[in-house]
Amino acid sequence: MNLDQVSKDKALQTVANLSSAQIVSASVMKPQTPFPPPVRFWPSPVPGQPGHSQDVKPFAQPPFTTLAAPVPSPISYEPVPPPRPAAITAPVWQDRTIASAKLRLLEFSAFMETQRDRETFKHLFVHINPSNPSYSDPILESIDVRQIYDKFSEKKGGLKELYEKGPHNAFFLVKFWADLSSEVEEGSGAFYAVSSQYSGTENITISVSTKVCSFGKQVVEKVETEYAHLEGGKYMFRINRSPMCEYMINFIHKLKHLPEKYMMNSVLENFTILQVVSNRETQETLLCIAFVFEVSTSEHGAQYHVYRLVND
Repeated sequence: MNLDQVSKDKALQTVANLSSAQIVSASVMKPQTPFPPPVRFWPSPVPGQPGHSQDVKPFAQPPFTTLAAPVPSPISYEPVPPPRPAAITAPVWQDRTIASAKLRLLEFSAFMETQRDRETFKHLFVHINPSNPSYSDPILESIDVRQIYDKFSEKKGGLKELYEKGPHNAFFLVKFWADLSSEVEEGSGAFYAVSSQYSGTENITISVSTKVCSFGKQVVEKVETEYAHLEGGKYMFRINRSPMCEYMINFIHKLKHLPEKYMMNSVLENFTILQVVSNRETQETLLCIAFVFEVSTSEHGAQYHVYRLVND
């Protein structure tokens, strides 16, 4: 038997007779075969190159000092422009109702009242209802003012001259479908009147001029004056139950006697009214409303539609 094989067999026999604890103790006490010396990260100086005074350790660190936390580099986004100044929001009723920057029409009606058995009955020929607009409501449609110049007087103070003078945001067109279905007869003692109500931003006196035109010619004009009344932080102007002129009363009677509605509309096609509300002291135009008419065929009575007058 080979000598090396005999030595190995004796060693295995000795290990087999030891406990696990004795094996661990023996391995600690028994000299171990030395490992080869560690290889340095940096080898000895290369011949021909200057050497180092001491070996450089790969993870050598200077004494620990407290450093500020590193500031992360900014994420590359598109630069944000500076915020724009907040736009001044126009009042909700501007561009949605009959209103300029200084005056708003709240309500308008032309009507007839009569008494029957001690009761008063009221019939509305035309009526603009009070409204409470919101920003979600659409703005008014526009119509070129030049399309209706020929329906109003061209004389001094007419629509064309007023519009050229401005301000343009004070000019409106109202198309009325008038309710002429009343059965009241002439000579019955009926009372014909017009009422209107405005809201303004200034404590002023207004002048309200109402001009009736036939075939583009002025036939009658009525001028009224109204003073401001402060209510709820607003200046209110009311012209209440202003008697209708004789020309208008006779016109309504004759219109109603026409046998067919298409005949009424043919007459109304050449009948217009121009209402101008101005500052009595400065003559500044606060509102200018052009009224045109047809006969209503609705079972709901008088109807209307409002447009802004523009010059595009």
